[in-house]
Amino acid sequence: MIFRSRWPGLSRQLGGRCNVCIAGGIHTDGMGAVPVKRSFPYLRSVLFSVGLGVAAMESGCDGASNDVSASKSPAVAPSYGLVMLSAEESSRAGLVVQSVTRSDFRTYRDFPGIVQPNQHNMAEITTLVRGRVIDVYADLGQEVKANTPLAILYSSELGLAQSGYLKARAKLNLAEQSYARAKFLLEEKVIGEAEAQRRQAELYSIQADSNEAHDRLKLLGMNDEEFRRLERTREIRSVVSIVAPFPGRVIGRKLTRGEVVETTENLFVIADLSEVWVKANIPEKDIPFVHAVHASGGMQAEVRINAYQGEVFKGTITYVGDVLDPVTRTMQLRLELPNMDGRLKPEMFATVRLYSEAQPDRLAVPEAALQRDQGRTFVFVQRSASEYEVRDVQIGESNGTSTSILTGLTEGESIVTHGAFVLKSELLKKQA
Repeated sequence: MIFRSRWPGLSRQLGGRCNVCIAGGIHTDGMGAVPVKRSFPYLRSVLFSVGLGVAAMESGCDGASNDVSASKSPAVAPSYGLVMLSAEESSRAGLVVQSVTRSDFRTYRDFPGIVQPNQHNMAEITTLVRGRVIDVYADLGQEVKANTPLAILYSSELGLAQSGYLKARAKLNLAEQSYARAKFLLEEKVIGEAEAQRRQAELYSIQADSNEAHDRLKLLGMNDEEFRRLERTREIRSVVSIVAPFPGRVIGRKLTRGEVVETTENLFVIADLSEVWVKANIPEKDIPFVHAVHASGGMQAEVRINAYQGEVFKGTITYVGDVLDPVTRTMQLRLELPNMDGRLKPEMFATVRLYSEAQPDRLAVPEAALQRDQGRTFVFVQRSASEYEVRDVQIGESNGTSTSILTGLTEGESIVTHGAFVLKSELLKKQA
């Protein structure tokens, strides 16, 4: 029986001129054929299997082999989730490998804030009486002591009130003497009881007028010492002195000489800036985090001021808001910071950083080790010097530097912490 190839495709796979020997049953050299002892159905089955499962055959009956160029090994083995990089290629890519360890893990979150004066040590000074500014002694930025004069006003209203008080006191004095005489005359039966009662009623009415005049002057800013001076000298002074209520710095001034000021105007703002506030705005989604920190006893926070890059200030939480701003949907958080050197100025921008309670014995990896693609989060685990396994992981919270790992890694495994994006690029390139 003579056999010639009836499967040209197989001949092309075998190189066209390649000799095939099947247990002595077939031998072709492209020019002829030899007798085949096996049956044709059996031969067809064998050749069909060879055509599907063999990529190339390089042997002949005479033992000679053909040179076939070897193809380069693929960088990715998708069936195993591996990326292959030689040691030289890894070095050029700058890969850094570290072991996964357990430690105490803390997260933090940053919130925008602004420096403000401590409102417990700040005063917006107004005048209690309408008047014209005669002189101004204090200027912006000036340090003042308690009761230091800041400005002088002339007020006709104050002069009229003092005059009314002196008149009321004179009438009161006369009414007291008149009632004293009435009681004496009543005892001597010179006047009747009705007259004594009338004079007593006049005394009570004048006493009420005197008290009213006294209270009016107190509302206009007169103190006990000035009352004693007025009663002693009977001298009316229509000038009002504006004084500092406590030591501090003048951070606001809104008056000039000759100006007429009303009682509703703020003339000066005095603040003690040895301690300042930082108010932070907490977005609605971060409120549970802040409450958890506060409930765990976390009263300290870090404050970074934009003007002082690299410096960290320590602040104490003194207030956590109870309501949200309806416009910004944020909650207010307030901290107190010491400011003895005066470096922190009101209205400076700041960043408030709050740390969560430490979570012990947590697996954590650097943020740079995590790679993401199509909803997956994975790392590259080094299996040998040139072999990196793609490992899906489930992550927990992040603190901006490290991320906790819930599942997918075990302590001691070596992962790529720097340059992992190179491996990811190779992975995606081979999967494309």
